[in-house]
Amino acid sequence: MDERLSFTSEEKYEAYEIIRRLLKTTSPKLNNSEKKFIVKHLYDANNKGLLQRDSFGLNPILTSLQTALIASEQIGLGKDSIMATLLYNTTEQNRFEDFENEGIINEDVTRIIYGLARIKQLYKKNPIIESENFRNLLLSFAEDMRVVLIIISERVNLMRRIRDNANINAKKNVSEEANYLYAPLAHKLGLYQLKSELEDLSLKYLERDAYYMIKEKLNETKKSRDQYIDSFIYPIRQELVSAGFDFQIKGRTKSIHSIWQKMKKQHCDFDRIFDLFAIRIILKVDETENEKKFHALEKKLCWQVFSIITDMYQPNPKRLRDWLSMPKTNGYESLHITVLGPESKWVEVQIRTERMDDVAEKGVAAHWKYKGLKGDGGLDEWLKSIRSAIENSDDLEVMEEFKMNLYEDEIYVFSPKGDLFKLPKGSTVLDFAYTIHTAVGNNCTGAKINNKIVNFRHVLQSGDQIEIITSTKQKPKRDWLSYVKTSHAKSKIRMALRESQVKESLMAKEMLERRLKNRKIDLDESIMNQLIKKMGFKQTTDFYHKIVSGSIDLSEIIEKYDDLKKHDKTLRYTQQTRSAEEFNFDGTNVSLTNENDDVLVIDKNIKGIEYQLARCCNPIYGDDVFGFVTVNGGIKIHRNDCPNASELRRRFGYRIVKAKWGGKGVSQYNISLRIIGNDDIGIVSNITNIISKEEKILTRSINIDSHDGLFRGVVVVNIYDTQRLDKLIKKIKTIKGIKSVERI
Repeated sequence: MDERLSFTSEEKYEAYEIIRRLLKTTSPKLNNSEKKFIVKHLYDANNKGLLQRDSFGLNPILTSLQTALIASEQIGLGKDSIMATLLYNTTEQNRFEDFENEGIINEDVTRIIYGLARIKQLYKKNPIIESENFRNLLLSFAEDMRVVLIIISERVNLMRRIRDNANINAKKNVSEEANYLYAPLAHKLGLYQLKSELEDLSLKYLERDAYYMIKEKLNETKKSRDQYIDSFIYPIRQELVSAGFDFQIKGRTKSIHSIWQKMKKQHCDFDRIFDLFAIRIILKVDETENEKKFHALEKKLCWQVFSIITDMYQPNPKRLRDWLSMPKTNGYESLHITVLGPESKWVEVQIRTERMDDVAEKGVAAHWKYKGLKGDGGLDEWLKSIRSAIENSDDLEVMEEFKMNLYEDEIYVFSPKGDLFKLPKGSTVLDFAYTIHTAVGNNCTGAKINNKIVNFRHVLQSGDQIEIITSTKQKPKRDWLSYVKTSHAKSKIRMALRESQVKESLMAKEMLERRLKNRKIDLDESIMNQLIKKMGFKQTTDFYHKIVSGSIDLSEIIEKYDDLKKHDKTLRYTQQTRSAEEFNFDGTNVSLTNENDDVLVIDKNIKGIEYQLARCCNPIYGDDVFGFVTVNGGIKIHRNDCPNASELRRRFGYRIVKAKWGGKGVSQYNISLRIIGNDDIGIVSNITNIISKEEKILTRSINIDSHDGLFRGVVVVNIYDTQRLDKLIKKIKTIKGIKSVERI
């Protein structure tokens, strides 16, 4: 038996304080029998050695109490959630079902504990967490939405508690999960305070120097920052009141994580962040029956406020964002302007109405979409409903009754290594095998799912971990088409069946040739094809299949072939013989491909596949390329030497597909060339002259910068393929004074 858990004096005091706060805030209140049950359960679990400190040395009971407090005070979860949080870490498998049967805890508590236990099992599969699919799977595993809210609370608590822990690697892994998974989940649910805390703490542990650099710079002006915002707002408030506006003003400072992301995106120092301060002016506009007039009035008032502010403070015209005239595709409407406030500090001002603010924060364009996080269908509607319940305390009882009903048409499964795959509901082992690779599908005999052997017709469920079993003796059969759900698997099975027919035809053909040779008759393909058509076969494969199956008599075929050949020979004597020298072979349309590889051929005839050329590397015809399957099912084409290629292959190797160009280059592409050379007179005109003389190459733009006797230029040209590009680069390099020419 493991050693019993002991509490330090500090842990005892903190546990007592948390229990006091929980008993005060939990609604409805825990009754005496429930309190006694929880205490007895934890006591028994400790006696059994189930309570052990984790890898960070944290006390599991104290951790559960801290998590329950966050769920109660910062999210508003009720008694059932609090009980489940305190019980699930110390509950043996299936034991909670006994509790329900004994009438100790209700069905809701049981369901939450079961959901939390499934999430714990999910982590043992070690999936790739940096993916939207994993977030979706996590949600679909949680049969009750409170499970998701509890695990977010649990991660916030863990991030708070590991601050001084010496386990650097474990702290790094936990922080990466918080950044990739839990912060976006909290954002989607509208839990902005927890989302911001998760992001800031993950930055603190992952990029310590950046975090403390920004924190120190913010602390330098901590006292004056609020004073500055107040002084900035005061004259605006006075003017708006004088003008008769009904409004409210909110001021804020960006979070440390947001500031760091901005610095990286703009490649600038802290002092160059324009929107360190942000002011939001929200106007109240009386609604009218005429919707068109109401929206027109909203815009009019926003522009009037814009005019007042820009009269008071100098605006930066480059930072004007007009989403009133042209709202974002997600419905977001607002007017953003950056102005130069007192002390020459840039401040972003957002002007909108209550309706626009409501849309941006809660409605059609929820705030998580506005920030660029994408979702789909049922998930969006569900999250919106949860959000509304969380933000409206009167709806907490309704929230307790919510259950998840997401992804009715999709399942998520794992490979043995933990890679995650999304398949249509009803998919079988065979579907998954073909998703892995065509050869794996063709040789599939079954699978091992959760350590249990199943046949290839077995229907998969979300969360299954699948190890495909193959045999070289296994070959696709026509009835396999009825065992698969995905179009990909069906197309691969049909392709394999066609290849099998071809092999069958070759075998039958060899058999026929041997019989003809025994009778000293040569095989003439053209005459044999005539015979096949004459016998009523539309496909030669059908003819040879009949031979293999023994449905037609070979001796009869040979007799008919011999008669037809003699007849054809008689006709040939009447025709003039054609010299072989007159015959020219045109091989331009011959395509050589290796049918054993799954290769995406990119040309103008491609159908049924949505693809785009990646902007990060701008591939053109002739580049060595590969395809990357995006989350929405389309394919992006990247160059093999793309700066993002190594990262894509490392993190998403299962979404990489082989690709190559087909046909001829018929499209023109914009290509940027970086040119460095001596700043001599006429060198630029020499470059443009060479480009203009090249056939089918157009100059789109030239940007030249000269410094210390050198010029650096970026030339954008419109070009067909790499062959013309290489030729152009060589010619530019021959210009006197040119030091280097490279494609960007």
